[in-house]
Amino acid sequence: MVLVAALGCLLLAFLLGVVALVAKPRVTAAGSLALIETSYSVALPETAVVHSSPSWLRSIALRLSPAGVAQHLQRRLDLAGNPPTWTPDRVLAAKGLGLLLGGGLGALIGVRSVGWLLAGLAAGAVFGFFLADLLLLNAGQKRQEKIRRALPDALDMLTVCVEAGLGFDAALAQVARNTAGPLAQECARVLQEMQIGKSRNQALRALTERTTVTELRAFVSALAQAGELGVPIAQVLREQAREMRVRRRQRAEELAQKVPVKILFPLVACLFPAMFVVIIGPGAISIARVLMNL
Repeated sequence: MVLVAALGCLLLAFLLGVVALVAKPRVTAAGSLALIETSYSVALPETAVVHSSPSWLRSIALRLSPAGVAQHLQRRLDLAGNPPTWTPDRVLAAKGLGLLLGGGLGALIGVRSVGWLLAGLAAGAVFGFFLADLLLLNAGQKRQEKIRRALPDALDMLTVCVEAGLGFDAALAQVARNTAGPLAQECARVLQEMQIGKSRNQALRALTERTTVTELRAFVSALAQAGELGVPIAQVLREQAREMRVRRRQRAEELAQKVPVKILFPLVACLFPAMFVVIIGPGAISIARVLMNL
C-alpha cells in the first residue's frame, strides 16, 4: 500500500509538471527584447498611479501637429531617459491642455481691448502648446550633458577593468554597478539586451540611437571597427580614453574662453553705470554749480 501510494504521488507530480509546462507561455528572445523596450519606454514606479489622458486633448494636439509626431515625441522621450509616467500620448494631452490654458490666460491678460485680447489669446495658445516640447527638450539636453560629462571617467574605469583581465561584458557590468547617472543606466540596458540575445554591436548601435553625444557615437564606432578588424579591445579602449580626456580638457578650455564674453554684458549693464555716477557725478555737480552761478 505504501509503494502504491508513493507511485501515485509521483504520477500526480509528473502530471502537474506537464500541465505547468504546457500552460506556461514560452518566452522567446524577441519577446524578451520587446519587453525590455516596453519597460524602458513606459517605466513606472511602484507607487505611481496611472491615469488615462483625455482623448479629446490628444485629438486637439494631433490635429495641430505634423504627421509622425508620436515617433518624434518617443525619440525625445528616449533622449530624456523616458521619465516615469510620461508617454507620447500624455505629452500630446499636455500640449492640448497647455493650448487651452495658455489661450485662456492670454485672453485674461489682454481683456482691456479687442486687439490685446486677440494678441494675448494667440500668444498664450502658442506658448502653452509648445511648453511641453520645450520642457521635454530641456530634459533631454540635460541628460545628454550628464552622459557627456560622465563618459571619460566611465571609459577610464572600463579600460582599467579590461586591462586587469576582465572581459568587455564584465567590465561594462562594473561600470554600471559602480557608477550612477544616465550613463550607468544605459550601460545596464546594453547588458540586458546582450544577455537576452542581441549581439554586442547591435546593443551598442541601439545605444547610439538613444543619445546625441558625439563622443559616445565615436566610441561605439571604434568598438565596432575593432571587432570587425580583430584589433584588441584593450588597445582601443586605451586610445579612446586618452582621446576623451583630451576632449574634456579642450571643452573646459572652450568654456573658460567664453567666460569674458558672458561677463561683458552684465558688466556693461550693471557695473559701468554705477562707476560713471561715482566718477563723473562730482564733476557734473561742480559744472552745474559754476554754470548756475554764471
